[in-house]
Amino acid sequence: MHLHGTSTINKDGHLEIGGCDTKQLASQFGTPLYIMDEALIRQRCREFVEAFRATGMPFQVAYASKAFCVMAMCRIVEEEGMSLDVVSDGELYTALQAGFPAERIHFHGNNKTPYEIEMAIDAGIGCFVVDNFVELHMVNAIAGEKRQRVKVLLRLTPGVDAHTHEYISTGQTDSKFGFDMENGSARQAVQEASSAPNLELLGIHSHIGSQIFEVGGFQLAVEKMTAFTVAMRDELGVTFSVLNLGGGFGIRYVEGDTPLAVGEYVRAITDTVREQFTQHAYPLPEIWIEPGRSIVGDAGTTLYTVGTYKDIPGVRKYVAVDGGMTDNPRPALYEAKYEALLANRASDQADELVSIAGKCCESGDMLIWDIELPQVQSGDLLAVFCTGAYNYAMASNYNRLRRPAVVFVKDGHADVVVERETYGHLVQNDVVPERMKPVTKTR
Repeated sequence: MHLHGTSTINKDGHLEIGGCDTKQLASQFGTPLYIMDEALIRQRCREFVEAFRATGMPFQVAYASKAFCVMAMCRIVEEEGMSLDVVSDGELYTALQAGFPAERIHFHGNNKTPYEIEMAIDAGIGCFVVDNFVELHMVNAIAGEKRQRVKVLLRLTPGVDAHTHEYISTGQTDSKFGFDMENGSARQAVQEASSAPNLELLGIHSHIGSQIFEVGGFQLAVEKMTAFTVAMRDELGVTFSVLNLGGGFGIRYVEGDTPLAVGEYVRAITDTVREQFTQHAYPLPEIWIEPGRSIVGDAGTTLYTVGTYKDIPGVRKYVAVDGGMTDNPRPALYEAKYEALLANRASDQADELVSIAGKCCESGDMLIWDIELPQVQSGDLLAVFCTGAYNYAMASNYNRLRRPAVVFVKDGHADVVVERETYGHLVQNDVVPERMKPVTKTR
């Protein structure tokens, strides 16, 4: 079993994370429980920043908050000297409430509303990543109404196959995101943005997909973006100072996943940028990237309590836990794979093949198919690894299940950063019309 970050097995045979015994965490905070290894999160942040510093090139590393957005995470990102990506008014509000500097916030998204654009301009964010012509015209108009000049990047689709799952591949031509480089819309967007009176065009952006284990896709994206940059200079006299290459850096979920070291991704990107731009006598741009999963993914562990189980002779044994697709929809969405162990019996020999089922009323609510564990008993604790990205962020109240608490663990201390939802939270926005309210009978 591959343990991540500060995870270890202690003398009692219990899984320990950040110096905290997971059995004690379950007793104190209940399950399901999201556990985030703060030291590993900070290590990942520093790996990206230090890798770029070593290249000597100007850069910004912006954490993609869609992966995991809570106020405590925003505090870590600021403390580690990074910028922050948001894709909604809710993420923007969270960042601002956490005291994150607005000028280091980049606003993404393919369908920003007028309200979100106004909110972002009023907050003084650092940059909009503009996704389409409707947005381009809206941002310019709203900025004009507010007598502001706002900074923008244009998101382009470079037509690069990232060799990932089709639902998380975004750089191809047939995508809901960005201006297409092949049909002329990207060129038109540069023309319009560079002449818009209320916009300052900083440069261009691409994001080729997620969970990428090789550098070739990034290098090809750099080559295509460089060629476009040079063409815009030569044809339109427009120059860019920023080249944003998005995120998508892979992590290890299960055996067979082979992510590169952060430094290898960064060196491949910066070396290619340096080579391509120098070749065309173009000033080196500031390079921006947007890691999300690779910052928080392997820092997260979800802890469950085993409940019932069902053994179908000759078929399989189902083991049900007290969570499922409500706290981790990724297996149902795109067949995501995970590793796990019994946190309260982590030293026991795995000798039984089982499948881990969630408790939702869906046949598709399966967390893990076919995993070897010790003989599982009701009350055991199951720890599922690498759940830091897109788990809490995608959690729901399906079946009116309450969303779990989130704790940060570090140096033997556990801090709640998101409280467990109560029954009151489930109904706090419900409204019963007067005509439906129960009649109180009088004697």
